[in-house]
Amino acid sequence: MFDNGPVTSSLPFDPAALRPRLPSPVQEVRDERFARHGVRLSLKRDDLIHPELIGNKWRKLAPNLAAAGGRTVVTFGGAYSNHLRATAAAGRLLGVPTVGVVRGDELAERPLNPSLARCAADGMRLHFVDRSTYRRKAEPDTLAAVLRAADAEDAYVVPEGGSNAAAVRGCRALGEELRGLADVVVLACGTGGTLAGLAAGLAPGQSALGIPVLKGGFLGEEIRALQTAAFGGPRGEWRLDERFHCGGYARTSPALDAFAADFEQRHALPVERLYVAKSLYGLTALTEEGAFRPGTHIAAVITGTPFPA
Repeated sequence: MFDNGPVTSSLPFDPAALRPRLPSPVQEVRDERFARHGVRLSLKRDDLIHPELIGNKWRKLAPNLAAAGGRTVVTFGGAYSNHLRATAAAGRLLGVPTVGVVRGDELAERPLNPSLARCAADGMRLHFVDRSTYRRKAEPDTLAAVLRAADAEDAYVVPEGGSNAAAVRGCRALGEELRGLADVVVLACGTGGTLAGLAAGLAPGQSALGIPVLKGGFLGEEIRALQTAAFGGPRGEWRLDERFHCGGYARTSPALDAFAADFEQRHALPVERLYVAKSLYGLTALTEEGAFRPGTHIAAVITGTPFPA
C-alpha cells in the first residue's frame, strides 16, 4: 500500500465545489432477456455524476484529492488509461498539479495517442517508465526513485486505478445509495476498489457481483486487502465471476462489440467497451443461465462512459 504521510486538515479547495450529481439516478429498464426469467433490471447511472469525473472515477478520486491538500498528485497508468485522463481533468478543474507515470517507452508513444494528448492538454506532466520498473512501482525504493526522476518527491501518490483505502471508503456511498433498491448489484472490476467499497455500503441481504475485466484470478485477494486497509476487515457479501474478460484488459471480441451496440440501441445508453460492456454482457449471460431466482431485482452500475477523443 502507498503511504502518503500525514493529511492536512486545511484544504485549499473542496471537490464538492464541482457539483457532482449525487446520489446518481437509478433507472429501471425493460429488457426481455431479463423479463422472461422474472428478473428486474435497473441501471445505476454513475456515468451521470460529473461530465469529466465520471462514475467511480469521481467516487475514488474525490477523497484522494481532498487528502492531497493541494499537493501535486502523482498516479500511474497505461497509455490508454481512463484513470490518468480523469486525474488530469480533476487537476485542471481544481487547480492541482498532476503527474502521470506512464507504462512504456516515451519514443514509442510519440506522437501522443488521443488519451495521453488529452492528459497533457489538461496540464498533466507525463513521465514514462519501462515495464520492469512499472511492475515494481509499489516497492518503496522503486517508488522513491520514480518520484525523484519525475521531480515529484513531495507529491501525494494515488495508485494505479485509484484504488486505496481512501477510495474504498469513498465508494462505500455507492452501496449506501442502493440500500433497499436491489437484491444484487453488478459492476465491472479492474483494481477492485469500487467493489470493495460498494459491498461495505450495502444493507444485509444485498450482495455485490463483480465482473473482472482482467484475467489472472488475483482480484479476490486484492479486494480483501483493500477492505482490510479501509475498514479493518471484510465487509459485505460479494463474489466474482471471472469468465467475461474477453482475453484480458483492453481486449474485446466481435461478440462483445455486437452485444454493446445492441444494448446501446435498446436502451439509448452509450456503452463503454472495456469495463461496462463486459459487466452487462456477463450479467446477461448469467441471467440466461438461470443464475438469479425469479423476482430478483438487479442493479447494474454504469461505472463510466466512453471518453471523447
